[in-house]
Amino acid sequence: MYDDASFYTFMPSAAPQEDRQTTPKHKRRQSLLKQPNEDSHANERTLDVIGEASTDRTRLTAPPKATLSRRAQSYSDFHDAAKAILGRDDSLEKGRAKDSYQDIKDDLEFENWYNHLENDLLDASHEEYTDYQKQLDLYSSHLDSLLSDTTNTLDLLTLLSDSFKSVEAQTTTFQKQCEGLTQEQKRLTELADGITQNLKYYSFLEPVTRRLNAPGAGSLVRSQEFSSMLARLDECLEYMAAHPQHREASTYRSRYRLLMTRGLTLIRVNFVNGLKEISSDVTKRIAERQLNDTTMSALLYAKFRVGASELKEVAQEIRKRTIRAPGADAGAESEYTGLMNELYASYSATRGKLITPWITKKIRDVAAAPSISKELVPFARNSISYMKEMCSYEYELWREWFEGEDGLYDFLESACEPLYDELRPRIIHENEILKLCELCTLLQTRYMHDQDDDEPLAANEFDFSVLIRPALEDAQTRLVFRTQAILRDEIERYKPKPDVLDYPACNRKVSLSGTKTQKSATSGRKVSNAEPTTPMPKTPMIVEGGDSLDGQWGFDTQAAFQGWYPTLKKAIWLLSRIYRLVNSTVFDDLAHQIVHQTTLSLHHASTLISTNRTAADGHLFLIKHLLILKQQIVAFDIEYVVTPDINIDFSGVTNTFYELRERGGFFDPRNLWKRMGGNLLPRVVENMLDAKVELDGRLRGVITDFTTGSADRITNPIHETTTAKKGFDPLKAVNQVKAIAEKEVPVLRKKLDEYLDDRRTKETLVSAVQDLVVQRYEIFYEGQMREKNGETGSRRASKKGKGREDEVWDVDMFEEWAGGVFMVENVLGREEEDDDDGFSDRGSGTASF
Repeated sequence: MYDDASFYTFMPSAAPQEDRQTTPKHKRRQSLLKQPNEDSHANERTLDVIGEASTDRTRLTAPPKATLSRRAQSYSDFHDAAKAILGRDDSLEKGRAKDSYQDIKDDLEFENWYNHLENDLLDASHEEYTDYQKQLDLYSSHLDSLLSDTTNTLDLLTLLSDSFKSVEAQTTTFQKQCEGLTQEQKRLTELADGITQNLKYYSFLEPVTRRLNAPGAGSLVRSQEFSSMLARLDECLEYMAAHPQHREASTYRSRYRLLMTRGLTLIRVNFVNGLKEISSDVTKRIAERQLNDTTMSALLYAKFRVGASELKEVAQEIRKRTIRAPGADAGAESEYTGLMNELYASYSATRGKLITPWITKKIRDVAAAPSISKELVPFARNSISYMKEMCSYEYELWREWFEGEDGLYDFLESACEPLYDELRPRIIHENEILKLCELCTLLQTRYMHDQDDDEPLAANEFDFSVLIRPALEDAQTRLVFRTQAILRDEIERYKPKPDVLDYPACNRKVSLSGTKTQKSATSGRKVSNAEPTTPMPKTPMIVEGGDSLDGQWGFDTQAAFQGWYPTLKKAIWLLSRIYRLVNSTVFDDLAHQIVHQTTLSLHHASTLISTNRTAADGHLFLIKHLLILKQQIVAFDIEYVVTPDINIDFSGVTNTFYELRERGGFFDPRNLWKRMGGNLLPRVVENMLDAKVELDGRLRGVITDFTTGSADRITNPIHETTTAKKGFDPLKAVNQVKAIAEKEVPVLRKKLDEYLDDRRTKETLVSAVQDLVVQRYEIFYEGQMREKNGETGSRRASKKGKGREDEVWDVDMFEEWAGGVFMVENVLGREEEDDDDGFSDRGSGTASF
């Protein structure tokens, strides 16, 4: 802690306290490069201190003379330096002793000298010890000084440590206070900023009110400052909606909404004024002179494109606020939507005044053309093509004025009113169903968007099908009306002439016309050489287009329809015409009505034929036409949904009144009240109508009637009523059955050939008659066996094998004989070949047999 020189410096204890206090306690050492030669200075200071010590020791006698003492060269020479100084003192003492010995005058002085000399000798003998003691005393004094300085230093350090701790505690306290003040300052700053941030939503009310209510506020609509002001109003409204707990939030919100409405109203006024200026300029130029199409187009479109972009940006400010935001009021949305609708209406009215007269003139020019003035389809084709082109131009102009398509189709529909006004009366007065079908086909294929096509329209395209749908609906409505009229007049109320009911002569006329080798171009079936009669199409036929009756079917329809009953031909023709041209639900309903009325008409004709001819003719007529009808309706995908035919039955009311009149008490209210829960009220009766079920039921019934009638004629001798007569001869009856069968079977086959073409159908009917005959014979045979049970006679029933002529055949024998007579062919192999055509399952009706 101390320098080397100061460490070995002797500090006498007798030195004054003031000198010790002024002595520096500590000095910081300099760097080695700046330190002086401390060794020489240290030695000098050491010698000086030692000299002061010896002087203090001899202060009572006299100060010693100055002598040149050897300087200590190092710390190890300290002992030699001290010894030299002490030796110098002894020599001085000896010199003084000599002088005093010469001055002895008496014994007392001698005694004193001698005592002094003795002490000096004693001291000389103890010189080394004395010197060492003195040296130790010096060390002790120096160490005491060091201890004192160390104690003082420790006390000072303790005081400084306590001061430092106090300062540290005060500093920590001050730091905490500063941190608390900083946090408080930060809180207050945030509070002040929050207050400022919140107040700006309230303080904005007065300046924006002054701006929007100023006299020239409308001139600021197209500036960027106005858009920024509306954006600030949106922020204020959102803030008020998000902080309803503020005291005056609802008041400020209502006032801001009024200001927003005021601003958007200014936009509407500016937009409408801009439209009026453009429209008045165009109208003035059109009125000044006669313009051609090119000049008119330039005025109507180029002039409107000049200021469109600027007004579009202005209108966008209203459109952005018509979109519902989360938590937005429905009232505000409807109000702003109303403003936007006013812009659409203003634009539509302005454009309508300019283009409607032009469109009307063009449509009338198309209608006045000699080639299409009285033709529905050519007029519709030309006028709709023109309107589609006009709508595309208007769509492009609309996109330059507005964003989005809200209100677009309302405007375009109003622009298409001249087309509707010309086309709708033509459709209503059109009575030819072919032209109505052609019009529906034209509209559906060329202008309607396919609903099954999921691909959306391009960004720069519009859906023209929305505009043309009213015309299509008018055409479909008229088509349905004409279909119902034809159904009522030509099917339901059809009165057949005698030549129409001349069956089977009508079938023979078909055979003689040379069409027996005709085959359907649409069927694709393998036609056997054994099918020579009526060229009946074996697959369903759908009309796709064309006006002529032959061209619409794809084959010679006159030849194919020959032999068909007129109501059946008309029914298939109607179904083929309206198929895929009307709504599927409407078509299904019409198809059910057509099939139902056609079935009734065929049944009525069958009854008339049975009356004029034979029952077999009537049955085969009905079988043939029902099979054709069933076969043809398969292609039309009719959804056979049962629809109720609701009627009100008043028979219970009538019976109740008759009963009350007969029993009495007709005018008694109590009797009427008792009957209220019974039959007094009319009943609602639902007759479930399904054309397919009805058709199948009538087909099964007529087949059963035909087979039963044929079997009755053959088995009449063995009928139950005949066998019950007295004197009945079984053997004779069986022989009569065999004779009648051999005679009737060729007649039956000939009759089938006159009506039916399909071999499988004919063989199936013959087989059904054969089975029924065998069943009747089996019943007869079992009855005969029960009567003869237990009896023995000369004639017994023959067993299987060749039967005898003089006995009754058993069932197996009769069945074997019937097979040889009816000669039913095995057509299973042919059915498998024809399964690819789908005829065996859907057309022939074999499954129904």
